[in-house]
Amino acid sequence: MSRNLMVWIGAGAVAVLLAGTFLFTQFGASDDPLAQCRNGVVAGGSDAIGGPFELVDETGRTVTDEDVITKPTLVYFGYTFCPDVCPLDTQRNGEAVTLLEERGYDVGSLFISIDPERDTPEALAEFTDVMHPDMIGLTGTPEQVKAASQAYRTYFKKQEPEEGDEEFYLVDHSTFTYLVTQEDGFIDFFRREESPGQMADRVQCFIDNLE
Repeated sequence: MSRNLMVWIGAGAVAVLLAGTFLFTQFGASDDPLAQCRNGVVAGGSDAIGGPFELVDETGRTVTDEDVITKPTLVYFGYTFCPDVCPLDTQRNGEAVTLLEERGYDVGSLFISIDPERDTPEALAEFTDVMHPDMIGLTGTPEQVKAASQAYRTYFKKQEPEEGDEEFYLVDHSTFTYLVTQEDGFIDFFRREESPGQMADRVQCFIDNLE
């Protein structure tokens, strides 16, 4: 093969690569107007997460998702007896909401208990009030909680209680926080490694680009 032919082949390959990159950035990325705000990909697509639920709020009133998701809302599944992960994650969520409030964004937050045996409305009210004054705690029957968890594709499993102490047990669970709006449903998720500032920045990005 001549040197000139090799040069032409190499130049052609580079041109194809550059053209492909251009087409992807111009057309592929435009398929998702919120791509610049995302930090990951949802397996199965965003339509696979979220949906209607019926639970009990901190006052003992039965509510639906339409009652409590009236604005962009952060949704987290945990439990008040959680020794470390839930308090840290929920505090982070509350701090992110506060940062957004300071920037002029009205964002809600939900804490959905996956431990309905112990998490009474009163227990949830005490827990969420510490995290953020406007955070809403939700519980319900085991069936209601399971249905809400399945809608959001979260995982939880009660561990065996300590021998002789049926009240003391832990619950394994997933730790994602979800951003949901009433109009668009599930928008994206946040890993627990994200800081309050990082979360606030991404939520703000979503809100700005949803308008």
